[in-house]
Amino acid sequence: MQAVQFAGHGDTDVIEYGDYPDPEVGSDEVLVEIRAGALNHLDLWVRRGMPGIDLEMPHVPGSDAAGVVREVGADVSRFSAGDRAALSAGVSCGDCEFCRNGQYTLCTGFHIIGEHVRGVHSEYAAVPEANLIPVPEGVDWAIAGSAPLVFQTAWRMLIDRAEIEPGESILVLGASGGVGHAAVQIAAYAGAEVYATGSTEAKLEAARELGADHVCNYEEESFADWVREETGKRGVDVVVDHVGGDTWRESIRALAKGGRLVTCGATTGPNPETDVRRIFWNGLSVLGSTMATPGQVDDVMELVWDGQLEPAIRETLPMSEAARGHELLEGREGFGKVVLVPDSVEEP
Repeated sequence: MQAVQFAGHGDTDVIEYGDYPDPEVGSDEVLVEIRAGALNHLDLWVRRGMPGIDLEMPHVPGSDAAGVVREVGADVSRFSAGDRAALSAGVSCGDCEFCRNGQYTLCTGFHIIGEHVRGVHSEYAAVPEANLIPVPEGVDWAIAGSAPLVFQTAWRMLIDRAEIEPGESILVLGASGGVGHAAVQIAAYAGAEVYATGSTEAKLEAARELGADHVCNYEEESFADWVREETGKRGVDVVVDHVGGDTWRESIRALAKGGRLVTCGATTGPNPETDVRRIFWNGLSVLGSTMATPGQVDDVMELVWDGQLEPAIRETLPMSEAARGHELLEGREGFGKVVLVPDSVEEP
């Protein structure tokens, strides 16, 4: 089969699209013919190399994809050949103390398909049955292949970890990115007053269309100053920060007393400076979040399947142009997800 792959870490020039061994299907696995996948910032980090993760090379990246089931293992019961399915990339053991309590994302062996093990940006992928979500007829492959990772991440952050309520104020940083644009929609769906940041007027307008009530160009002004002015110096109840180093102090400053900062990533660095005094004096909470539980995935994907939430697609590319997709994300070009389609698929 043909697959996106790289034999060593580096810049986009390490990415190739070519022959790769066909996957072997385990007893608990499903062989999926991929119709569409999507890039996430996670793919950029994996390609560059991440401390503590030693990948088998060549590595096939990709944590988002959807397609048609072609074969099932002997122990598979939920899927049959011909079914439509999408990937939910978080893998848990099911046996540790956290899994036994339903806290699957805290699993001691938790890992992500495409980050820690072979991914799905290929013509075919063998995926554990537990990591597949049924996709209803009529759902576009580009939607099915680009929604799961970012929407489950944003859903858990806001609904489970931050426990947002109608009428609360939510600031979403980087509203043009995958998690950011999902968080704007989920916050609006939950009845919150949504504040969002972006770097261009086009991105801010797109955020408004997705449900943002107030927008700020962070290239032109401090978003913390803007929030405090917009809220009469009060601040917001929740900040969604997946940026990390460059935004952390401002995120803390943007919070109201008793506010919550929820984070799922650190795209600009993992070790920011912080104002501990503001955290304890204002009674702030800092909440970490990674991916989602199977039940949370089901909840948010039902809203995607029926069109109440929808991933924005900035561009669709053949997998042979995956390097260009990485460049789009690195250059912050456009709004929403970059979809990758196997070259053998004429229409996603």
